[in-house]
Amino acid sequence: MQEPKKYEFLDDTFYTKVRNVLEEARKRTYRHIQSEMVLSYWQIGKMIVEKQGGNHRAGYGEGLLKELAAKLTKDYGRGFTDRSLEQMRKFYLLFQKSNAVRAELSWTHYRLLMSLDDENARNFYIKEAIEGNWSTRQLEREISTFSYQRYMASKGNHDVVEDTAKKEDPIDPKNIIKDPYVLDFVGLKPDSSFYEKDLEQALITHLNEFLLELGNGFTFVARQRRFDMDGRNFYVDLVLYNYKLKCFVLIDLKRGDLTHQDIGQMQMYVNYYTRELMEPGDNPPIGIVLCTSKSDTLVRYTLPLDNKQIYASKYMLYLPKEEDLQNEMNKQMKLLEEAGEYKEE
Repeated sequence: MQEPKKYEFLDDTFYTKVRNVLEEARKRTYRHIQSEMVLSYWQIGKMIVEKQGGNHRAGYGEGLLKELAAKLTKDYGRGFTDRSLEQMRKFYLLFQKSNAVRAELSWTHYRLLMSLDDENARNFYIKEAIEGNWSTRQLEREISTFSYQRYMASKGNHDVVEDTAKKEDPIDPKNIIKDPYVLDFVGLKPDSSFYEKDLEQALITHLNEFLLELGNGFTFVARQRRFDMDGRNFYVDLVLYNYKLKCFVLIDLKRGDLTHQDIGQMQMYVNYYTRELMEPGDNPPIGIVLCTSKSDTLVRYTLPLDNKQIYASKYMLYLPKEEDLQNEMNKQMKLLEEAGEYKEE
């Protein structure tokens, strides 16, 4: 075992002080980016409302968002869809006084708050989130467990809020690079390595190569393809397009036991691609969920809800059989294990 390196001139106390300077600077940077993002989105929302002049439901209003989204997406990336611009518009309408926008809360906090119709509930969660330094996950949990309603039913007993609060570690400034909204805002391109563990990354790489080598009409589209829904980000591990089937093929890799939530999530992916990304002439997407462990590999196909039997029969001609996928994944896991890169958790 290699002994830790000894430093002749550097003591732990001095190093800790230097490290604290850097950590505090990172935290200030994170807070500054978040506050600038929130303020700029509020300003964009205000400009959209004023430009629409009350005609947001008419063709002009909708057309403005689509054209603005197209130009912004071209110049600044995919974080500026017409749906995102509509959220900025809604943000301004809900918080029309700029001093009502709190710098302590991130854009993701506000996306969650905008899902609430009750202004009193929004104000309650804003106050609690700031005072409790809630993460976005904690805010989402408090909303989903009806903390405000329980607080009101208890006639102001704050213990009902504390009872559900799950204290979390402060935000690690290094994780700023993992926030897709921040990446979009500062103009950085997402990197799949930000989101994947080494095992998943290796297996998905091998799976991608395996499917492309089959020669059954697969073309590569994306890895870790992000889309957002109701303020939450989702990532499809691997997206391919099969030009013989004329459809997207979505693949997700799960570790541990396959659950009904995994199947339901893939069905959501399939539905999203069906409604948002299919082009004229495309067939509905197909989802494949792979569940891997050291002892077993399970494969489940997810078809569109309105699937036709003819289409179901046709896709089997070009998609690999379950046993082929199982054998390939088991082979790759064995190779990774022999290389010392795979350990059962």
